[in-house]
Amino acid sequence: MSLVIATVDYIQLTPWDLALAAVLLLIPAAISIALRLGLEKNLAIASFRTVVQLAFLGLILEWVFGADRWFYVVPMLAVMLFFAARAAIQRSTKRFPGSYLTAFAALTLATSVTTFGVTELVIGVEQWYEPQYVIPLLGMLLGNGLTGISLSLDRMLSDLMAQRSAVEARLALGASLWRACRPWVREGLRNGMIPIINSMMIVGLVSLPGMMTGQILAGVPPADAVAYQILIMFMIAAATALAVIVLCLIAFKVVSHPEHRVRWDAITRHEG
Repeated sequence: MSLVIATVDYIQLTPWDLALAAVLLLIPAAISIALRLGLEKNLAIASFRTVVQLAFLGLILEWVFGADRWFYVVPMLAVMLFFAARAAIQRSTKRFPGSYLTAFAALTLATSVTTFGVTELVIGVEQWYEPQYVIPLLGMLLGNGLTGISLSLDRMLSDLMAQRSAVEARLALGASLWRACRPWVREGLRNGMIPIINSMMIVGLVSLPGMMTGQILAGVPPADAVAYQILIMFMIAAATALAVIVLCLIAFKVVSHPEHRVRWDAITRHEG
């Protein structure tokens, strides 16, 4: 795929248009009030944060895109990776020593290999740090990758704790630590991959992905938008799988004792 930058026509939204769209929030607010769900306050806070965070992001992106220098792009990518790793571990109810650093390393490895591999070999960007491509692609990979590693970590450690007696019985019968824990490590890996596989199963039939929809609304030909969306789905699957397996294997290594037993005290519970 060669790098083609096309000028497209689109209807620009004004602040008044967005204010009018905010009326839609009255629907979930009314439902929350009517059914006494108690979500109206959180909805208001979430809506305010959405506007502020995205507006701030828009200003930063315009500045970074305009500067077009790697020393502006790299710090922004690092910040994105930091918050993604933090969000991933906070979503999990189980942790282990060094879980934040491990999540950061897993996401950095997985998304960097996938993003820069695709931008260099598939899209063919002129510069490896092309912000128009690198930042949005990394953002989409992180959004899905953090969900994957959060689910896999939580499932793996929770299952190990729940099946502690089974693990100990396997070890007592002479199984290696890996063989004793493998079924639950494997289940953790599987759990982290399920969301992206399910998304790939229904994309185009039930759901229209946000990136493709945004491109079409911006005036990009549907065929081109579809091509990029297929590329994105493949990237997400690869990055999520790589991040999940790196995280789970490191987590297994951390909770493993040199004397071939599980360090149960290293698995801690977190009430998020």
